[in-house]
Amino acid sequence: MSLDVLCVGETMAVITPAKAEPLSRAGECLLGFGGAESNVAAHLAEFGYSTGWASRLGQDPFGDRIADGLAARGVDVSLVARDSTAPTGVYFKDPDLGHGARTLYYRAGSAASAMAPEDSGGWPLEQTGWIHTSGINAALSASCAALTAHLLAQASAKGYRVSFDVNYRPALWGVDVAGPRLLELAGRATVVLVGLDEAETLWGCTTAEQVSVLLPGPRHLVVKDAASEAVEFVREQGVGESAYRMPARRVDVVEPVGAGDAFAAGYLAGLLRGDKPEDRLGLGHSLAAWTLGTRADFRPGHGTRPRNDDAGQRHTSVG
Repeated sequence: MSLDVLCVGETMAVITPAKAEPLSRAGECLLGFGGAESNVAAHLAEFGYSTGWASRLGQDPFGDRIADGLAARGVDVSLVARDSTAPTGVYFKDPDLGHGARTLYYRAGSAASAMAPEDSGGWPLEQTGWIHTSGINAALSASCAALTAHLLAQASAKGYRVSFDVNYRPALWGVDVAGPRLLELAGRATVVLVGLDEAETLWGCTTAEQVSVLLPGPRHLVVKDAASEAVEFVREQGVGESAYRMPARRVDVVEPVGAGDAFAAGYLAGLLRGDKPEDRLGLGHSLAAWTLGTRADFRPGHGTRPRNDDAGQRHTSVG
């Protein structure tokens, strides 16, 4: 098996009200699934890349739904282990009705939290061009953190590159632990994506340039400044560092969940096909804007259509 991109991380079942009403009053709910890394895998598959998703799922109906659903989106799920002793994680969306949306996670002790470095022994790392993972995976458990570090350490020897989306989740770990750990992991990746708000929380950075100084190692560093812009710093041997900026799109926001993953996928799709920095940042913005227009984490049919001229009513965050 050879893959263009292998995405590694947890995916959970998602339960959300069928109508725009709070969970406490919802009479009917919809069952779906979502996870940062598998969202990226599904989007990249839409662009025509050979993508796989590696993780663990419970031997339960939620796990069946996730595996079948991702396979239907063109993602190779043959590297997913099924665990009969631990459940698939679940999260609930409480819609934004003017007071802010809430996401309620029930993932403690999930099958995915048992992922460990030895799991990667059966993965086709030497036949994979790119590994994508995030700080969420590193936060799930000590063994997941060890797996993330292992994948970064093996990159040169196995011949693949690594993209790392910081994706800081305060509910999973505090800043005192997450800050130095995420900085260490990000510093070893080929591509790093981070929101400026995350960088401020984790490392005290208030500008993209400060993040660049703090993370000089990655070949590509993308700093997303919410509704303002995304900045990519490109480091080339013998040339030095160049910075490229692209303003955020204007869009009517239905729900922000999943937009950061869409941005990452759009940007990576552009990077993989050799687009110029401004074009791959623009593709990230465009795909995020499409995703912001739905309550789902994934919007099929975008692979050949995202443009860099989306217009709407107001700026939005894709961080």
